[in-house]
Amino acid sequence: MLNFEPRQLAIVAGKEFRDRLRSRWVLVAATVFTVFALVIAFFGTASEGAVGLQGLDATIASLVSLVIYLVPLIALILGYDAVVGESERGSLDLLLSMPITRAEFLLGKFCGLAAALAVATFVGFGLVGAIFAWSLGVGAMAPYLVFMLSTLALGCVFLSLAVALSVAAKSRVTAIGLAVALWFFYVLVYDLLLLGSLVADDGRYSGAVLPFALMLNPTDVYRLTNIAALPDMRSLYGLATVVPDALGRIPLLGSVLVLWIVTPLFAAYRLLEVK
Repeated sequence: MLNFEPRQLAIVAGKEFRDRLRSRWVLVAATVFTVFALVIAFFGTASEGAVGLQGLDATIASLVSLVIYLVPLIALILGYDAVVGESERGSLDLLLSMPITRAEFLLGKFCGLAAALAVATFVGFGLVGAIFAWSLGVGAMAPYLVFMLSTLALGCVFLSLAVALSVAAKSRVTAIGLAVALWFFYVLVYDLLLLGSLVADDGRYSGAVLPFALMLNPTDVYRLTNIAALPDMRSLYGLATVVPDALGRIPLLGSVLVLWIVTPLFAAYRLLEVK
């Protein structure tokens, strides 16, 4: 059973968040997000001979494709040494010997890192959102709000996975290696395997399980969440077209993302208990 006091958790989270601010990680990440979002919003159609603010749907579609590659990598880099780094510095045993439970330590670490990621995400993508809100009106911004919230959720999923890797790994080198392998698998390899299985049996068997297999990849769940917010995006993503409407609802997809966040954290807690 998890045992933690909110005050103790907040102390650990606050320290982690301040450390990220002092290291300027938040500033760098927010700047990267802002630059990419502005370039996509204003120059996304430059190859077609047009420059200027794109439509909201086209911008979100382009940003989703960018986020799937960029945000998981940033989140994994942010969290891969959260615990193993403390161990290599010799401070982990000292921290765990203090009047703080392992749950408080682990959740505090995660919450502080997630807060840093949230600031970077909302500051970075918020400027483009403000430009669209000024141009189209606040009432038209619901899909962009879904985009930003789901982007943060995707980042927290990979942050949770990174923390779990950090607990399991014996060294920072091992942790970063596992983090990169995880990024390659979920971002690049997983969908290729699904597509290959679909082609190999002409969809006779894999077609039935494919919609559920997509739920096992957080990047696919993220993609489907934004497709649910903007149905016109459905034609842009081949695998997404096989998902039935019952599985393509935002509350359900959001719940799957939350489960993706909680499960690795719980596994990390159980691993940390035996250390």
